[in-house]
Amino acid sequence: MNSGNQTTTFSNGRSSPTTNLMSSLGLLPSEIQFLELLVALSIFVTLRALRQTKRQGLAVWPVVGMLPSLLLALRNDMYEWITGVLDGMGGTFTFRGPWFTNLQCIVTADPRNLEHLLKTKFSNFPKGDYFRSTVRDLLGDGIFGADDEVWHRQRKIASLEFHSAGFRSLTVQSLYELVHSRLLPVLESACNNRKPIDLQDVLLRLTFDNVCIIAFGNDPGCLRPGLPEIPFARAFEDATEATIIRFMTPTAIWKAMRFFDLGNERRLRRSLKHVDDFAYEVIRTRKKELSLESGDEKKAARSDLLTAFTSHKDDHGTAFSDKLLRDVCVNFILAGRDTSSVALAWFFWLLNQYPEVEKRILEEVRRIVEDREYNREEEGEESLVFKREEVKRMEYLQAALTEALRLYPSVPVDHKEVIEDEVFPDGTVLKKGTKVVYAIYSMGRMESIWGKDCRDYKPERWLKDGRFMSESAYKFTAFNGGPRLCLGKDFAYYQMKFVAASILYRYHVKVVESHPVVPKLALTMYMRYGLKVTLSRRKQDQASQIVNKRVRAELVN
Repeated sequence: MNSGNQTTTFSNGRSSPTTNLMSSLGLLPSEIQFLELLVALSIFVTLRALRQTKRQGLAVWPVVGMLPSLLLALRNDMYEWITGVLDGMGGTFTFRGPWFTNLQCIVTADPRNLEHLLKTKFSNFPKGDYFRSTVRDLLGDGIFGADDEVWHRQRKIASLEFHSAGFRSLTVQSLYELVHSRLLPVLESACNNRKPIDLQDVLLRLTFDNVCIIAFGNDPGCLRPGLPEIPFARAFEDATEATIIRFMTPTAIWKAMRFFDLGNERRLRRSLKHVDDFAYEVIRTRKKELSLESGDEKKAARSDLLTAFTSHKDDHGTAFSDKLLRDVCVNFILAGRDTSSVALAWFFWLLNQYPEVEKRILEEVRRIVEDREYNREEEGEESLVFKREEVKRMEYLQAALTEALRLYPSVPVDHKEVIEDEVFPDGTVLKKGTKVVYAIYSMGRMESIWGKDCRDYKPERWLKDGRFMSESAYKFTAFNGGPRLCLGKDFAYYQMKFVAASILYRYHVKVVESHPVVPKLALTMYMRYGLKVTLSRRKQDQASQIVNKRVRAELVN
């Protein structure tokens, strides 16, 4: 800078192009100096922010932190973006949000860290106040967001019910009825009409009806011919979508929007009204039914979760309030509706990419069917129903479903909070109040965990001598781990295997060509545009189509 003529010159004495341009715009020398200083400062800040990418995983900008990178990621595939950052940072990085916001957290995909927070130091990593306050309007004090005694009490009651003979019988019988009385007729109609169908939507309807029967003892009838719109189901889905948006919005902003009833918060409020009206009506009806019942025989006939929680009293003789009963049911619907259906949708999409896996599944299923002893004198050819022990024998199918869950976990990320200063096994220092996000989706794509073929769909990685072998819950975290290990894991596998085998035995499922399949940003990993498929019947030999009616009787009884 030459102070004599107040213009910037090159070493040969000529003015810079930038100076000449600004002079031509009629700017004063002092203004030119200020603008040049501003440009230099912007370049310095940009270079400094970008230099931090290598050390911190993302560019860190003054005031806004890493928020620009996050906003850009939201326009594409958020989960792949997180995976790329974690892979470059060795499995753990710190996300730094804007100053004076609570968008600061540790993100990890390291199995050692997961075992530490889910098991070893479980009590030091609750869901935390931030998570509870964010989801409270939807989930209340239900098991998903609860901690301490509130969580322990619900977990104990649910665990006892899940392992009871009556509840297991209800789950198996209701699934059988839904698959054979509703799912297969809907698919048969689509096959006859030769029109594409949204398989994800159909599966969501199936699991929604199933979980409502199990949780409420109430059948909403979502999966019927014509696929009717059910207000409660639509409201529930809208409420979950609106809730996830809160996690990407500074708390002060979404709370202000809630106070003034604006935008996403208005949508959430309206959706929750429909959810609450439905839930409270079912609760009132159930309490009335239980009050009129007399005798152990009638009470024992009910095995749904609502009945179990309604009948329960604590050590002081206090029953659950209607509000907590509502929370319990909504939480179990969220857990049971989305997880299995979303996993099955990704499973069928993967089979479309890997026909050799579909072939092996069919070979296994047909081999199990051929092992049956048929009564050839039975009249008629009814739909084949898989026995419970036959479903259990489908080892390769279980491996294929598990591999789909590894690559596309139903819950792609989960959240914890630190209540005392802590240090992760990888050396990451955690201060009290730090939020921790563990990226389950990313874990399935880490070479350090699964090897160089981590992105390949290989059910064989789960088999040893032809038998399914599970992995550590801290390496494969689709069902969580430690004290919060999913209570419904066994039923989820049975449900997925029964549905998948029932469909694949009858139909070839083909994804519509050029149909976009990308994950949606939500509490669970929906496909953003659904899964449009066409169905064609498989040819079965006559022996395979003859069904022993005793199978049906065994399932019903």
